[in-house]
Amino acid sequence: MEGTKKLNILITSGPTRGYIDEVRYISNKSSGQLGTAIATEALKRGAYVTLVHGVGSITPDTACLEKDAINRLTLIEIETVQDLSRLIRENLKGKTFDAIIHAMAVLDYTPEQPVNGKLPSQSSEITIRFIKIPKIIKLIRELWPRSLLIGFKLEAGIPHEELLKRACASLIENKADFVVANDQQEILGGKHPAYIINSQHELMATCNTKQDIAERLIEIVFHSVPKNTI
Repeated sequence: MEGTKKLNILITSGPTRGYIDEVRYISNKSSGQLGTAIATEALKRGAYVTLVHGVGSITPDTACLEKDAINRLTLIEIETVQDLSRLIRENLKGKTFDAIIHAMAVLDYTPEQPVNGKLPSQSSEITIRFIKIPKIIKLIRELWPRSLLIGFKLEAGIPHEELLKRACASLIENKADFVVANDQQEILGGKHPAYIINSQHELMATCNTKQDIAERLIEIVFHSVPKNTI
C-alpha cells in the first residue's frame, strides 16, 4: 500500500529442544500460538515477517492470508538452541530488521553431551549433567544493535511485583527496548495475562489474551520504529 511503512520484522516463536540421546530430549511448554498471532498482526499491517519457529509450533494459516501477505512471510523451522544460534550467526546475520520480537521459549539448560544411540531403559535411575546455554537474546542484540528489540520474561507462581521486577532486570541485562512479563500459572484456557514494560520501566500495557498481546506489540513496533516508507 502506497505510503504505508513496510517494516521488516524478525519473530522467534515456539519451543526448543535439547537432546539426551538419539530418541529422548527435553523441551519447554510452548505452542508457538502467541508468535503466530504476532506475525499475523504484523502481516496485516503490511510488514515483511521472518518467523523462526520451533518444531511442532503453530504457524500462520496461509490459506487465511491474502496473497500479498503470503509473499511477505518467510517461515524457518529450527529444533535445538544450537540450530537457532547457527541460523542467527550464519543465515540471518547481515540482514536488516527494523524490529525483533523474541518470543521463542529458549532452553536455559541443555544436556552436556547427548548419548550416542539410546540410553538403556533397564537402569532404575540415570544421572544427566546439564549446562547453561548462553542467552540468544544477547546474541540478537549484539548482531542487531539498532533494531527495536522486544524480549519476554516468563515466570511461574511468583507475586506480581516480583514478576515486574524480574522483567525490568531482564530488560536491562539484555539491552531490550521492551519486555513482556507473564506468569505461566496465569495462562489458562484463552487467557494470557501479560504486562508490557518499556526501557524506562514504565508499564505500557496490560493484556488479557494472546491476541491482545499481538495487537499491542505491533502497535508499539509501528509507533516506535522511525517512519521510513518504501
